[in-house]
Amino acid sequence: MTGSNCETCVNYVYDEDYDYYVCDMDLDEDEMYKFLTSSFSDCPYYRLYDEYKVVRRQM
Repeated sequence: MTGSNCETCVNYVYDEDYDYYVCDMDLDEDEMYKFLTSSFSDCPYYRLYDEYKVVRRQM
């Protein structure tokens, strides 16, 4: 599954040291350039952040 919206990705985390959100994956140079220029349209690491996933399993 690939995606493009980093804000809904589970790997997009807040870094308190830098005081902004960063991608938690180890990106290579090309991927980092795409990430920084907001042109990461087909991210292979994208996983939808679903806070209700655990709740659905408990039902």
